[in-house]
Amino acid sequence: MIVYITVKSLGKKKSYLNRLEWTLTNKPDTLKALITDLVTVNVQKFNQKETDVPLVPYLTQSDVELQAETGKVGFGSIYNEQRASIDEALCTAILAFEDGLYKVFINGDEIEQLDSPLHIQDGDELALIRFTMLAGRIW
Repeated sequence: MIVYITVKSLGKKKSYLNRLEWTLTNKPDTLKALITDLVTVNVQKFNQKETDVPLVPYLTQSDVELQAETGKVGFGSIYNEQRASIDEALCTAILAFEDGLYKVFINGDEIEQLDSPLHIQDGDELALIRFTMLAGRIW
């Protein structure tokens, strides 16, 4: 089943909007199952990425421009070679949803409960909106 996911980060100076086509491994019946599917696939992709680092890392101009769009320019994974834990990532994602750090919308309708039944069809639009906590002064 193919759905379209839009990820939006709010509260940053340069917020980003990313829309991607996503193939679900199975049809989720609850929001918790959907989050589990998304997190599991992303952790597996993260753990499978190549960890070979060149002796002298460098960035091309196109690399810098591409990374600047997301707000962080760096050398990627050379700083952290640890593998991510699926269980820890799932716990973090569920806790973040319960704490209101992000919202999930399916075809414009907000899903508010983890155990809410989902009726996802092929080609549906999913939106994940992440809220960023801001610190500063009013004056």
